[in-house]
Amino acid sequence: MTLSPAPGTPVPPIALTGAPGEASGRLTAPLMLLDDTFLTKLNEACPQVSVDAAELAEASRDWWPLAMIWATGGQVGQVAGALVRPSSVDEVAAVLRLCHASRIPVTPAAGRSSVVGGTIPVHGGVLLDLTALSGIESVDTDSGVVEVLAGTFGEAFENELQATHGLTVGHWPQSMALSTVGGWIACRGAGQLSNRYGKIEDIVLGLEVVLADGRVIRTGGQPREAVGPELTRLFVGSEGTLGVVTRAWLQAWPVPTATRRSAWGFESFSAALVAMRRAVRRGASPAVMRLYDGVESERNFGVDRSVNVLLAYDEGDEVMIEAAMTVVTEECESAGADRLDDSLVERWFGHRNDVAALESFISKGFVVDTLEISAPWSALERIYSETIAAMEAVPGTLLVSAHQSHSYPTGACLYFTFGGQVEPDDRDRYYTEVWDAGTRAVLKAGGSLSHHHGVGLNRARFVPEALGPAFGVLTAVKAALDPNGICNPGKLGLPDSFGGPGWPSR
Repeated sequence: MTLSPAPGTPVPPIALTGAPGEASGRLTAPLMLLDDTFLTKLNEACPQVSVDAAELAEASRDWWPLAMIWATGGQVGQVAGALVRPSSVDEVAAVLRLCHASRIPVTPAAGRSSVVGGTIPVHGGVLLDLTALSGIESVDTDSGVVEVLAGTFGEAFENELQATHGLTVGHWPQSMALSTVGGWIACRGAGQLSNRYGKIEDIVLGLEVVLADGRVIRTGGQPREAVGPELTRLFVGSEGTLGVVTRAWLQAWPVPTATRRSAWGFESFSAALVAMRRAVRRGASPAVMRLYDGVESERNFGVDRSVNVLLAYDEGDEVMIEAAMTVVTEECESAGADRLDDSLVERWFGHRNDVAALESFISKGFVVDTLEISAPWSALERIYSETIAAMEAVPGTLLVSAHQSHSYPTGACLYFTFGGQVEPDDRDRYYTEVWDAGTRAVLKAGGSLSHHHGVGLNRARFVPEALGPAFGVLTAVKAALDPNGICNPGKLGLPDSFGGPGWPSR
């Protein structure tokens, strides 16, 4: 058994103003307080328990931009009552059994890189820190299957996998250094090379999950098995509301032996979308095809705002990637695009995981965030124009831009960025209104609620509308697996046994 890489440490999103131990909760949700009797039992279930005020405040926040704004005022979303750090699956099960019996909410967390408030303990209770569950447990090189614990940080995981085993999972989110394997699975994330390797739901072969009552189950694990519905998919994207993922079996590929890249300039965003669609529909799936509108092309690459930059990159077997990149070249040339300097691709690689600008803008009083969605090719152009217009119309908005970051045979992901400035006391209202405007425009035009950031607390209010009658199926599953509602309450828009999330407030 290999227990490497070693446990990592979450990266704080922004400094809390004032002493962390004095931080207060912003949410108005009812709090579940933990008495001495419960805390004694909690210590028996898991020896690593902290009730230190400063440690609790730091552990109770994530990278949600609105919560980062609250941090500048010395507030977090809510402060957990206890921080528990299990070092084994048995300890996770014991903690959940206790909380289930005592009706105490449990919020799973690890890297805490969620940008939608997914790991905020809205009712206090127990914050379950999974970062000690770290390491690659086994590797089947013949089959390309890697068994890894859920608290393993992404960058350390890939470094170890490539250096020791000559394999890659190919999942490279922007949060690679901040996030864990379990977090990728919880929000159904996408890496920047998803065109080639797939989203995390395409990479996950099986899971180990601890249910609310402490039962430990395993789902999947066999290639394309047909044993009833695929239960693994039930937990991928469930954001800790149906149970706690503790282990995963992931598909891995040989480390690529060749790479190709190119950059193109289009006169319009819509013309580039057509070229991308045609390339993918012909069967080309280069690891990266990213399209930036004029605003983002100017900001990121220093070109004139009239140019819409498309970056293409592929890796893997030389024969396969040569074919894919040939198709991309043919479609870009057919659309009349100009060939740009390939160094633009390297420029993107050099800055693709830089998140420092977010903290800088928020510290200066701006409200900034991103909204990513997916939609069919036939709806993308309409969604692009109508969503930008809707968000620009919210008073206080300074800028809205977009890029297309992931392409699939049936559709793609649009990734909107907005920035605004209003009076400090008006930032919560503005944030809610611009998210409402953008999301309603997307849903009305036929897009999805999220492509890879998930729902968390921020998007919870939209889930019943996005799922329609199917939302009742999700609530029924929740009631069956978690009858006391202890698993990450307040998220995914699910019924909340503890009185509601306390956000947004009007």
